[in-house]
Amino acid sequence: MRTPEGEYIGQHTGLMYYTLGQRQGLGIGGRKDSTGEPWFVAGKDMENKILYVVQGDHPWLHSQSLKAEQISWVSGQAPEFPCKAAAKTRYRQPDQACVLTQDDDDNIHVEFEDKQRAVTPGQSVVFYLDDDCLGGGIIISTDAPGIHP
Repeated sequence: MRTPEGEYIGQHTGLMYYTLGQRQGLGIGGRKDSTGEPWFVAGKDMENKILYVVQGDHPWLHSQSLKAEQISWVSGQAPEFPCKAAAKTRYRQPDQACVLTQDDDDNIHVEFEDKQRAVTPGQSVVFYLDDDCLGGGIIISTDAPGIHP
């Protein structure tokens, strides 16, 4: 485990066991040179087997946008793009205002009104228009500075 600045913090038990934003189970105790804030998983470098961790509310934990694939629309048809909607990337998360667009590969680009915390590739994103569920897909990338799978 390393900080974004490259400082060695400890060893992980396998990158696949961690998710972005995770706080529990990191095994990083109190350090005399730390701020005392909790540690969070902020990125993964799969090629070099590095788990990046940060303390507190670090910029590496925030995304303004994401890209999703394997999109499934409840009505069977995509809405007209661009589409002002809302999205959720976490269970029980309040609806987050966003604009949906579609690329040439039928992937959906989501641009959030406000930065979102710990948007995680491999997890689901669900789209809403008012009280109606439009559909959803699997997050494949974000614009967060951390290195992702």
